[in-house]
Amino acid sequence: MMPLSIPSPSWSGFDLGPLRIHAYALCILTGIVLGWRFARGRYQARGGDPEAFEDVVGVAVLAGIIGARLYHVVTDWQLYFGPGRRPVEALYIWNGGLGIWGAVAAGALAAWLVCRRKGLDFATMADAAAPALLLAQAIGRLGNWFNQELFGRPTTLPWALEIDAAHRPSGFEQFATFHPTFAYEMLWNLAGVAILVWAERRFRLGHGRVFALYVAYYCTGRLWIEHLRIDPVNTAAGLRLNEYTSVIVFLCAVVAFVLLGRASTRSR
Repeated sequence: MMPLSIPSPSWSGFDLGPLRIHAYALCILTGIVLGWRFARGRYQARGGDPEAFEDVVGVAVLAGIIGARLYHVVTDWQLYFGPGRRPVEALYIWNGGLGIWGAVAAGALAAWLVCRRKGLDFATMADAAAPALLLAQAIGRLGNWFNQELFGRPTTLPWALEIDAAHRPSGFEQFATFHPTFAYEMLWNLAGVAILVWAERRFRLGHGRVFALYVAYYCTGRLWIEHLRIDPVNTAAGLRLNEYTSVIVFLCAVVAFVLLGRASTRSR
């Protein structure tokens, strides 16, 4: 054991009567609540109706959770529908397995539909939520630490993460410490909160550009973090599917940022 390495928690949950409380779920819920409050304050500061915000975000959060699970199940289908697998476990969200790409896509679509129905400006709400989403994602990543999952390649750096033998992937049983990719992404996201808030004020971003910047920023960090990870996933041409997703979504976000900027200039 390295004296300066990061230990993994010895537990991933606790029992409350007949109910099993998972640390992973608590991290996700804490992130949602804090992100929700942060986004609500930002929306209200822009003159938005906080009650209308609650209506929109309530639907978006539920859609986001469903979308996150669907993305995970679709991209890692062999975990649930391969030989010897139990398809019903695709519903066991408490065991971990959420894809942020599906969460953002489904949540944004649901928010857009509700905004359209209520006559609200979706771009304003999306911009208000952008840094709050990074905050929620940062807190949610702690769940991977408790589950001892989604870590990176073996390393002996002082901040290496200790992983119990039972949680090491096949082919890496002889290694004890790994890159703490949960911490890398958490720090990247927290830095992004400050960067988005600063950029919004410094360059007077609006009209959906803060949200587009959030997507591009997250994809940039996720690409190199994904390249470090060693958890078994589907690949194509030697690259993980999430690496392709990062590049494609990043390019879409950059195009959206430019187009929204041009549209904003024409509307002045």
